[in-house]
Amino acid sequence: MAEIVDDKVSYFQAVTGISDHDLCTEILAAHNWDLQLAVSSITANPSSPELAPSAAAAAAAPPPLLEADLVAPPPLPQQQQQQPGIAWRLVTLPFYVVSGGVGLIAGSIRLGASVAGGVLSRSLSLLGLAQGGGDRLLELPPSAADAVDFVAEFEREFGAGRGPRFAAEGFADALQRAQREYKLLFVYLHSPDHPDTPAFCGGCLCAEPVAAFIDENFVAWGGSIRRTEGFKMSNSLNASRFPFCAVVMASTNQRIMLLQQIEGPKSPEEMITILQRVVEECTSSLVAARIEAEERVSNQRLREEQDAAYRVALEADQARELQRREEQERREREAAEAERKRKEEEEALARAAQEAAEKEAALTRRRQEKAMALGAEPEKGPDVTRVLIRFPTGERKERRFHSSTTITSLYDYVDSLDCLTAEKYSLVSNFPRVIYGPEKLSQTLEEAGLHPQASLFIEIEQ
Repeated sequence: MAEIVDDKVSYFQAVTGISDHDLCTEILAAHNWDLQLAVSSITANPSSPELAPSAAAAAAAPPPLLEADLVAPPPLPQQQQQQPGIAWRLVTLPFYVVSGGVGLIAGSIRLGASVAGGVLSRSLSLLGLAQGGGDRLLELPPSAADAVDFVAEFEREFGAGRGPRFAAEGFADALQRAQREYKLLFVYLHSPDHPDTPAFCGGCLCAEPVAAFIDENFVAWGGSIRRTEGFKMSNSLNASRFPFCAVVMASTNQRIMLLQQIEGPKSPEEMITILQRVVEECTSSLVAARIEAEERVSNQRLREEQDAAYRVALEADQARELQRREEQERREREAAEAERKRKEEEEALARAAQEAAEKEAALTRRRQEKAMALGAEPEKGPDVTRVLIRFPTGERKERRFHSSTTITSLYDYVDSLDCLTAEKYSLVSNFPRVIYGPEKLSQTLEEAGLHPQASLFIEIEQ
């Protein structure tokens, strides 16, 4: 009983900053040793002459509170159902602590945790509990700074490299790391002024078997109740006796599940026995959660691979479809081009045929006109010249002309016959060789030396 009384007095001193032990004892006794009610009475009456200067300053100007920051405290015993005071609301973590056994662990691990560190350093500094962690090259979040300072103080007091490897990060980060590593979170709340603290830390936590067991099976986090994060956790875990340790794990909706509380001094054997039992109870659930997470990762990877394969197949199908459309368009273009050329060729043939027909008709008319221009063939007589014309085909044609007829009439005669298709030609005599070209067309047959008879052949001009 005496230990419980001393613990409550020490805790009350830490919260209110009142250093007078007897005065704290009287205040607690006046409130039936109800810590909650005693702290509320102090912080709710800032004008009380019994307050120490630091406590009065803290109560005089509390920071404004948002409605979202006010969370319900854990259920109190029947005699402690009074309305919690402002100090409780200031330091309560945004966590709901759920006491539960192994039956709740598997579901909690599967659902995960969404936890966040509180930001009540200003409130705690007003209460005189927050202490500076020294200058740093990089500014750390308040929770991480508290953790770093605690680790440094613990190593300074009990020796570097001794005790569990406490995480140098805020409680929320340590809780998330434990969840990622599928381990439980070992929580140690350090009360520097408690008389049992040095012996517990030096003889139990720093014992090599205990430290090795905690490092192997847990993520360890520690905090001093004189600092913001440790003070918040002491309220959330309802720590009333020191030394205080707990085993927790993440739950849902910013909840943490309290699996084991370890209060008061413990020997290394007792500590290992308690922690061993918790680990044995939770191992199957942690292993199942790890296997389930690995299966989820494997299934997710499989889905991603299937999705990637589907995308590749889809892209290949799209490429083939694009190639098919392009090939079809190319064939259609080629067919259209071939059709256009066919029509053009047909039109060209039609034009050529028409032109040939027109040309033939023109030649026919020309022959008729030439034949009409020649007139009737004269009878034999002294003024009549007989002309023999040989064609390139070997064909011969003979006709009589008046000796006064010009050379032009000989060309008209050839043109009137259907024996020559060439348009450019010349009439030539062999002996002597004379070409009767354009310059002689106006000469008469007699003048050209072709009377009374002549033999000419046709020479095609190239």
